[in-house]
Amino acid sequence: MTNPSQWLPAQIPSTAPPAPAPMPFAPAPLVSIGDITVLQGVIITPSGQMPLKGAGWTAVDNSRTETKMPAYAIVLAILLFPVCFAGLLFLLIKETKFSGYIEVSVANAGRYHQTLIPVLRPETFAEVMSRVSYARSVSM
Repeated sequence: MTNPSQWLPAQIPSTAPPAPAPMPFAPAPLVSIGDITVLQGVIITPSGQMPLKGAGWTAVDNSRTETKMPAYAIVLAILLFPVCFAGLLFLLIKETKFSGYIEVSVANAGRYHQTLIPVLRPETFAEVMSRVSYARSVSM
């Protein structure tokens, strides 16, 4: 028997699987809007692919902003009003809530796809519109 420390690298049996074949080149997305992905020359949606050239883009803001007085501010104002009039300052507290969605649609070559993007922050509409504007510019 030979000592394993004396083996040459060529004598060590190979148990590793063969190297995988290289993956085909996939282009990087230019922009992604909800479930719509724009690649170089093609738009990919869950309902299929459509050419990028000449695509029509639409974005509609269906969001709303609600400002209301929270319940705890009303309770504190009522409780602290008899002690001092400063308790009325709690009535100045306001909460702002954003809700709704932005509807983005794309149409080309007899295909149409629409996606809804929820609005959770005031900046969401500006972000989505900048993506749609970029998609429009590369569609020309």
